Amino acid sequence: MSDAEQKDKLGQKGKIDAKSKAAPKAKSPPKAKAVLKERAAPKEKVAAKDRLKKSMRPGLQYAALPFRRDGEALRILLVTSRETQRWVIPKGWPMKGRLPHAAAAQEALEEAGIVGQIAESPIGAYHYMKRLKNGSAIACTVDVYPLEVEIQRPHWPEQHQRTAHWFSVEEAAEAVHEPELQTLIQAFGAGEMVAA
Repeated sequence: MSDAEQKDKLGQKGKIDAKSKAAPKAKSPPKAKAVLKERAAPKEKVAAKDRLKKSMRPGLQYAALPFRRDGEALRILLVTSRETQRWVIPKGWPMKGRLPHAAAAQEALEEAGIVGQIAESPIGAYHYMKRLKNGSAIACTVDVYPLEVEIQRPHWPEQHQRTAHWFSVEEAAEAVHEPELQTLIQAFGAGEMVAA
């Protein structure tokens, strides 16, 4: 008798013995994640997997483009970077177990104390060179997700390391240094890009 046949026979015997000796177990309720996975359409599952695979690319970051409406005017929230104090949008590296838009929303909370509705798809991307602590630089691509701000908390994790300020669309585009980000802000303000 081959090893595979022996394992199969033992496996079947174990199943029979376990059934005959033990009382049937009550089914435990399914976990929320499992239920959601079962209900998700196959197309949605593939799209989520693609977003997670994409999040593993070196030099990829996710950013929130925080905005609010003041009457008819659109306002953009910028924060200062910790080292250079330049005006930027909240951004950071991929987070294990979080989809890209959720990671961008988390960065917005940590860096600017804001909470709101974030788009699940980016409106575009921009590129920049990130200086690392060891002095080297890495080329980064930043996917940008619009976040409509509902709440700005009075206290947040990086409050004493950064300044947060609301700008008009024109002022925000002028304040940031990256030309591609300037273009994204201007296009978003002009209504050329719609949050998903």
